[in-house]
Amino acid sequence: MENEQLQRIDYGGSLPVENVQALASENLKEIPSRYVRPEAEFDQVSVEDHSLEIPTIDMSKLLDEKHPLSPHEELARLHSACRDWGFFQLINHGVPKEVVEKMKIDTHEFFQLPLEKKKTYAQLPNSIEGYGQAFVQSEEQKLDWGDMLFLLARPVSVRNMRFWPTHPTSFRESMDKYSQELHKVAIYLLRFMSWNLGLHSEAVTSLFEDGRQGLRTNFYPPCVQANKALGISPHSDATGLTLLLHVNDGQGLQIKKYGKWVPVKPIPDAFIVNIGDVIEIMSNGEYKSIEHRAVVNTEKNRISVAAFHGPHTKAMVGPLPELVKKSPAKYKTISNEDYLRLLLSRKLDGKNLIDHMKL
Repeated sequence: MENEQLQRIDYGGSLPVENVQALASENLKEIPSRYVRPEAEFDQVSVEDHSLEIPTIDMSKLLDEKHPLSPHEELARLHSACRDWGFFQLINHGVPKEVVEKMKIDTHEFFQLPLEKKKTYAQLPNSIEGYGQAFVQSEEQKLDWGDMLFLLARPVSVRNMRFWPTHPTSFRESMDKYSQELHKVAIYLLRFMSWNLGLHSEAVTSLFEDGRQGLRTNFYPPCVQANKALGISPHSDATGLTLLLHVNDGQGLQIKKYGKWVPVKPIPDAFIVNIGDVIEIMSNGEYKSIEHRAVVNTEKNRISVAAFHGPHTKAMVGPLPELVKKSPAKYKTISNEDYLRLLLSRKLDGKNLIDHMKL
């Protein structure tokens, strides 16, 4: 009964907007004014600075207990990546290749469906799920050059199958398997982070074991004025931990480091992992969520799948009590329900949610 009630909570939603994939197919000479983003053209972007490449973490080394030094060395690298970067590429993660490849194939096929078929899964008023765009809060707001399908995947009890595509026919099964595997990886990483923060292994994972997992598949079409548009606005992820999969070879992810935008070059078969606002808050600022954005291309589309992992609905979002004993709290503590409502009432805008939560 409780889970049924959680499904019906109205967290808010996004205003309907024009489909960008259809817009991009109209052979426009210039994009509509709502998509023009001056910062895309004038912001400073770092080029070919290898010192600014995000760290790489090897999951197999974290799990390797046969060699006493291996896990400790990789744990130290993970701690540094979470503290100094907030982003890393995860290799040898253990997710079966066939699960990842099937997810890629089915995601690509979904976005190739005719628009009317995709609209079958369109967002409804006051719903965060479905096909469309997220975080559109006003008719005047600047828009991102991309479409998405967002699904709540975990816990299984919150799934609304009305939004889960039946075409391609294997999509639901692929998403279910992918969701399970990504949840396992996220819990492992959160356990390692607990150790690195000087906490017992369940301090963080107990809040996420039955937590919310949202899966957002993104399609960024080619853009005739790519230098004036953004695929997704600069923001930090509001949840706990994000695992991103690149479906094709289109690049576009950039993170903000030392005031510059740094392009991320995906390693084949790796997940790009980033710390979200919830982990920054729970770690009392030891780990930092990082502002990032997506740019677009004049010729290539880019497809990705982001898996967001947050705490369970009844959790409190605030600095962990064990860490507050060592250092005064830097952030407020509120219920996760209030935190989610706060998140979904805002547009994507840098780290404005974290700024609101700071004491």
